[in-house]
Amino acid sequence: MALTREGCAIVTGAARGIGAATAAALAADGWPVAVNYRSDAEGAEQLAEAIDGNGGRAVAIGADVTDAEQVEELFARAESQLGPVLVLVNNAGMRADGLAPQLKADEWDAVLSTNLSAAFTTTRRALRPMLRARFGRIVNVASVVGTRANAGQANYAASKAGLIGMTKTVAVEVARRGITVNAVAPGLVETKLTEGISNGLAGEIPARRTGTPEEVAACVRFLASEDAAYVTGSVLTVDGGLSA
Repeated sequence: MALTREGCAIVTGAARGIGAATAAALAADGWPVAVNYRSDAEGAEQLAEAIDGNGGRAVAIGADVTDAEQVEELFARAESQLGPVLVLVNNAGMRADGLAPQLKADEWDAVLSTNLSAAFTTTRRALRPMLRARFGRIVNVASVVGTRANAGQANYAASKAGLIGMTKTVAVEVARRGITVNAVAPGLVETKLTEGISNGLAGEIPARRTGTPEEVAACVRFLASEDAAYVTGSVLTVDGGLSA
């Protein structure tokens, strides 16, 4: 799965959790990586330094991916420092849980903006260099909640279901250009984002444990590789059998 292309990868929301593990995995395959963050500059810088220390190449770039102008700046900086963006991992995400009657409009809007609209903005921008190169890998971090009900997460479920639909549609649009677009759908993975929702759920998982960010990153790493050239429009579930 080693790198055979000249270009770089951007991982959004990469300061910790699945994003950080994914950035490290892509760097191990030889991709220079732009470690995007919104607020955790220290975590992103530490990750970039760790990648550099392990023989890779990385740069931490702050940008709020819900802001189109900041997305453009993110890509411009990545391209100027690391080369054309040929891999994009849309990992940035958030939760604002509550039963539907109690969900506020701004909680709905914030989750859809971060989890879905931002992924569209970055995908649209990433397709420019990918179309020119006739090669690209886009991997969207969705969730099993996008296809499986989880009370109290109507906004989160809608954003992830939308992300899966967008993945499949864009994949069909660009398949003839050597660009693949796929999603991974993690189940219960131990990250800061899942704090407070694991009580009792682990017992429902056939594997009888939670997943790790590295296990999700391994799947992203495959989908971003040359070996996955014939895999597109797919959703790879990583949930220990929860949705089986």
